[in-house]
Amino acid sequence: MRVDLFDFDLPPENIALRPATPRDSARLLLVPCEGAMEDRIVRDLPSLLRAGDVLVFNDTKVIPAQLEGKRGEARIGATLHKRQGLRQWQAFLRNAKRVRAGDRIDFGAGVTAIAGPRDEDGGVTLDFEGDEPVELLLERAGQMPLPPYIASKRPTDERDRSDYQTMFAREDGAVAAPTAALHFTPDLMGALAGAGVATETLTLHVGAGTFLPVKADDTDDHRMHAEWGRIDATTAERLNAARAAGGRLIAVGTTSLRLLESAVGEDGIIRPFADETRIFITPGYRFKAVDGLMTNFHLPRSTLFMLVSALMGTERMRDAYDHAIEAGYRFYSYGDSSLLLPQSCAQVAR
Repeated sequence: MRVDLFDFDLPPENIALRPATPRDSARLLLVPCEGAMEDRIVRDLPSLLRAGDVLVFNDTKVIPAQLEGKRGEARIGATLHKRQGLRQWQAFLRNAKRVRAGDRIDFGAGVTAIAGPRDEDGGVTLDFEGDEPVELLLERAGQMPLPPYIASKRPTDERDRSDYQTMFAREDGAVAAPTAALHFTPDLMGALAGAGVATETLTLHVGAGTFLPVKADDTDDHRMHAEWGRIDATTAERLNAARAAGGRLIAVGTTSLRLLESAVGEDGIIRPFADETRIFITPGYRFKAVDGLMTNFHLPRSTLFMLVSALMGTERMRDAYDHAIEAGYRFYSYGDSSLLLPQSCAQVAR
């Protein structure tokens, strides 16, 4: 499938540089499979769902995985994206041509690492020196890894340490936030519970490649990066029971959706999962685990815009994005949200 089918123009002023305050005051575009779309706010969510529905959140926690260092006189930037071992992380490097296997990179604050050879995803493995846990090293020397479309417009600051973390974050390991869940607050969670909407959590450690545009001309030539995820047996059992009782599983974020679709069988049963996934969802995919998706607005030519196009239909999502741009919705990680409900679409199996 041609990647340019998923391209669109976004005015720079539609890119959000800070989240809405309070978080649940962000705008929400309700997109049914057919019919009129509705301009709402996230706080309306309890009235848009039904008793018995289940919102599925990702409880991964973003680590300060952005490092700035030197190899000799050369400045080297590193974004960690996947743990390899106790003291090893795969990383994408800026100015990578100045680094060879065996070179030491000094990230300041007493944090150094030895570079390994290039890996199949285009990064390198960094072996951090010393005896301290890498998480402590990152707290000293790292910054929150804001996406390039934000970091290129303003510096990362202390506020981002809380802004770029969801209220569900507890499992260290992500280098990008599951941004759909950034909109939730304790008050909203209370209102959802009062409306009979249940919640569950799973873990997918989001990697740095998730939000990057696809560089290939055809989707068949794109290689997805690997991310590690887990759904435990009791969570899988509750999700299956809720769906069997007629409830809808609404993934909060594409990260939750991709893990659910990685764990489901052809019979529609979600099974326990603890492994890496490289799932790549494009139009024509038959969804088996989810009945809806709450998600922010994504980059053109990205795997995530392809995913929402698979769920709702490419033309439907083009119309939704055209509406959002014209109506002044804020895009990307700190931006507004959408609720995609494709019950009448053939792409969702029940």
